[in-house]
Order: sequence, then structure tokens, then C-alpha cells
Amino acid sequence: MARAQSLDSSSADGSGPADPPDFAPIAPSSSITPVAPSLERKIQWGSLAGQSLGFLAIEEGFRYMREEGARHEHLPFWGGYVKSVTNLHGWADGDPFYVNYVGHPMQGSVSGYIWVQNDLRYRDAEIGTNRHYWKSRLRAAAFSFAYSEISEIGFPLSEASIGATQAYFPQQGFVDHVVTPTIGMVWMIVEDTMDKYVVKEIEKRTVNPYLKLALRGGLNPSRSMANVLAGQLPWHRYTRPGVFEPRGKLIEPERKPLAEGPYTKVAPFEFFASVNTEQNFSAGGPCTGGGAEGAIRAKSTLQLVLQVDGCKMSGLQENRSGDSLRFMAGPRWTPLPEGRWSPFVEVLAGGRKLSTEDFYPEKKAALAELYAQQGKELDYPDHALYTSNAEAFGFAIKAGAGVDMKMTNALAFRVASVDYQHSWTGPINGMKLDQGLQVTSGLVLRMGTW
Repeated sequence: MARAQSLDSSSADGSGPADPPDFAPIAPSSSITPVAPSLERKIQWGSLAGQSLGFLAIEEGFRYMREEGARHEHLPFWGGYVKSVTNLHGWADGDPFYVNYVGHPMQGSVSGYIWVQNDLRYRDAEIGTNRHYWKSRLRAAAFSFAYSEISEIGFPLSEASIGATQAYFPQQGFVDHVVTPTIGMVWMIVEDTMDKYVVKEIEKRTVNPYLKLALRGGLNPSRSMANVLAGQLPWHRYTRPGVFEPRGKLIEPERKPLAEGPYTKVAPFEFFASVNTEQNFSAGGPCTGGGAEGAIRAKSTLQLVLQVDGCKMSGLQENRSGDSLRFMAGPRWTPLPEGRWSPFVEVLAGGRKLSTEDFYPEKKAALAELYAQQGKELDYPDHALYTSNAEAFGFAIKAGAGVDMKMTNALAFRVASVDYQHSWTGPINGMKLDQGLQVTSGLVLRMGTW
């Protein structure tokens, strides 16, 4: 391996700026793991599988201990699994907001970092305006999606196979399948940003190992979890010395340049991970959720958009929950695709599904008392006796405008998109939820510009 260049510009004869006393060159330490050139293009499939299985075992083990429904067999193992997979529909899955929109994105981020630390060519990638980083995180997001599907409906270790979770109301929604990898990738980008622009900057100004330890672990929680799964300390970094080691010049692994491509200023494809809130004009409170979107550029100012999103309703009557699932496609006009600010106008059409569930606590209490008299325990199979659900499906359209702010060639921030939406779903449980306003924000990954 050729000797890597020093990270600072001091000359050997002393004509350049001198290093501070505590910043002397050091040899690569045990906490910095150089990548051998012969392995650069390889994935460590064995350790990737082992770490992923370990993470899955922790998740399912915690669920088994915490959830009574996972510990009792209500259906035959294979029959319960099949019913769980075939019963998937709608958006919400009965979990609270923080589980769907915080816990599952964090799961997506942990699984993404598991991939990164086993992707030898890209695990030294640092956020910035470089292909190396963005290609790394796209590869991680693809693995995160695969891991999420295994966790949800894999066989034999998943929510669908242990306890047949999705076989019963109200666990049948698609929210986790969409949110885990998409918002999980956003979570990774945020942690990478914090590590480079906050943690590293503070580390340059302190020799306190405990402060560095707390910053690395606290501001990068999902990376810390992935480190532990790999048998490393939570605050481990592949490109920096350990927190108890002296600061020094790092010796970078030799890496062949990535092949150049025909990059343009206008992204031929964009991927959008979103959060949204919708207010219906006639009933209920805000409906809050998220989604994903892909946009292919047909012309410099015209995109063709495919969008899937959903939300969980609030402001409904007591003991009632509801959700909305929407999938749409259509054109988007972007008059300034190369600008710092890129406004757009869109018209999309597709379908919308509304679902509501009603819970009758008095029926459950009476049924539980009857079961207790018979020495039995009321559990999942009797949900239908104390709950009911209603669904409505119909054609839907949405039209509106928004603006993206360019952050780098690879990344933009959707400041806001405001759309009027109308659906022909008909009333559901006496509620007319046919029209309202939706406000969306999130991160846009622009591909083909880096």
C-alpha cells in the first residue's frame, strides 16, 4: 500500500505551521481499522449476517418478553404466519406515534449502519458533496429495507411468525414497511451530520476522553448500537482514534477512485422521504404520518412522480382510531431545477383507503369476566367480539405547489409542499373525509448529480 498523505500541510523542514504539542503524528491504532486494497470491493457477508441476526434476535426477544400476545400460540405456526402476511392492508398498525415514527426509523438507521460497517469499500465514507458518501447511504438504505421486511414478515423469525402479530386487528397496516427504511435513511444522514460538524469539531478542542465518549455515543445512538453488534465499543469510529488515545494524524486506507459518470446539474431521479400532516375540512383533527416518493425527470422542467403516504387520524371520538393510505402518480412542473430554490407545481391522481376501528371496553370487560369464570384468559382471537372496523376506498386527486432548497448536489430540503386533496371514498362511520389540505416536508435525495 502506498504511503498515505498527511492530513495537514506542515512541511518536514519546519517552514510550514507547526503541529500543536498534543497533535503529534501517531501510527494507526487498534481502533482504526484500515481497509486492505484487496478487500475494498467486498462485502463481509458472514459478519453482516451475524450482526443482523443478532439485532433481529434482540428485537424479537424483547417483543417476546414484553408482549403477552407473542408468548401464546393463537394459531398454528404456519397458518398464523400465512394469515399475518395475507392480512396486511391500510396504513396504521395500532402502535403509538413514537413507535412508528421514532422507534422504527431508528431500527432502519441501526440496520443501515450494520451494512455500512460491513461494506468495506464505503465504510470510511464521510458526509459531504461526494459520490462516495451518497452511494454508501443508498446501499445502506436498500439493505435497511430488506432487513425491515425480514423483521416484519420474514420466516421463521419475525413479527408475522412469532405471535402472528399482523393476523389480528389492529396490527395490519403498512406504515412500518414504508417508514423504517425511508425515515431511517434520513436518521442516518442526521447522525452523520452531527458526527462530522459537532462531534469532530468538539474533539479538536478537547482532550477529555469522557466528553468525547459521551458525544460520540449520545449524538449517534443508532451507530453506537451497530458498533456493539459488531463487537466494538459504542463510541468506536473506523476513521478516528479511540477516545482514550492521543489525537493524531490518521493514515487513510488506499482506495481506487470511483469511476466517473455523465453527471448533470439536474437530477434525472429523485427520492423523497417525507413527514406530513393533513387537515380535513369537515371532520376530525389533523392526520399525521409520512411516506416516500420517487420522481423521474422526463424533461429538464418536468418530472413524473410516484408517491405512497399515509397518516394516523386524531381528534376522533373516544375509543375510535383511524388511518389513511394513499398511492398516487402524476406530473410535476419544476421551472428552476438548477437553482438554489426550486419551486414546483404538481397534479397527482390515484387511490385512497380510509380505515376506522372502534373499541368497546364494556364488551371486553364482560367477556374477560366470562372467561375468568371458566378459568381462561381473554386474548387475541376474541378481538372481533369487542372491536369493529370500517373501510372506504375510492379515487383520489391532489394538486398543489411547494419549494425545495438545495443543500448540496446530492441533497435538498423540501421546505414545504401544500396540496389540496379530494377523494371519492364516501362517508365512513358517519364522517365525510373527502377533502382537505396536506402539508409535507422532508429530505430529497438527488441522484445522477454526484
